[in-house]
Amino acid sequence: MTERPRLNGIIRALEQGQTAFAAFSPAEVDAALAISVAKYDAVVFEMEHNPWDARALRESLQFMLNRRQIAQSGSLAPAVTPMVRVPPNGVEKGQWHAKQALDLGCYGVVFPHISTVDEAYNAVAACRYPRLKTAERYAPAGIRGDGPAAAVRYWGLTQPEYYACADVWPLEPKGEIFVTLQIEDMSGVENLDDMLKKVPGIGAILIGEGDLSQELGFPRQYEHPKVLEAMAHVVATCKANNVVVGHPHVESGNAERILKEGYRFLMCAPVRSYGHLDKARQLAGR
Repeated sequence: MTERPRLNGIIRALEQGQTAFAAFSPAEVDAALAISVAKYDAVVFEMEHNPWDARALRESLQFMLNRRQIAQSGSLAPAVTPMVRVPPNGVEKGQWHAKQALDLGCYGVVFPHISTVDEAYNAVAACRYPRLKTAERYAPAGIRGDGPAAAVRYWGLTQPEYYACADVWPLEPKGEIFVTLQIEDMSGVENLDDMLKKVPGIGAILIGEGDLSQELGFPRQYEHPKVLEAMAHVVATCKANNVVVGHPHVESGNAERILKEGYRFLMCAPVRSYGHLDKARQLAGR
């Protein structure tokens, strides 16, 4: 029996040693249609600053599908992997957003404003089903409730097949769920090493340079030395722990520097401007 092709485009790119590309997008049908044929590995539907709207997310997921592309590709997954950024999962412990997103069929979750080990643990746990303490790779102990019917249908798998791969990568090598934690304040920067050492299952760290620059007193001055210094610390910490690090604002003008600094998960400019994506892909050899 041939091995099932990798479903998650971000994981596929990273496993192949490539730079992964994604973009934020509103959860709207027209946006989903446009980005479904773009050269991104994934799209992150934005529901941190936009309202949480599960119905809009469900509709956007459906319009990421293209029957001809699926038939010709040999994979059941959409060409551009749909993920979502949920409202903050810090002190609120809002793991229910992750549960609903995964139950609808999302392949990954971006958790903003993660500042402590406890918050990081909770975020990863929210994307895992519970299991016995004697199970291999038990921690972070899963807290996702069991209700996979819609996700099973969206992924095109049987329920046992879904359970076998509905876990976080790279903790579970066959997992298809990509957990991204955003570091957006100095507490997160200072606690990051502990997070990466104590919380397995983190797919990538994405720097939130907007909020970070606000705290440092240089709002949206992304090239300010103090902002770049804090970001460099995050990059170095991720490299030391062998965890992928992502950049949220990649454009033609900064793509070469960002790639040289070691970022491997690049959030390029919105779908309305593909020039930045094309430039970044060219520089990354894709």
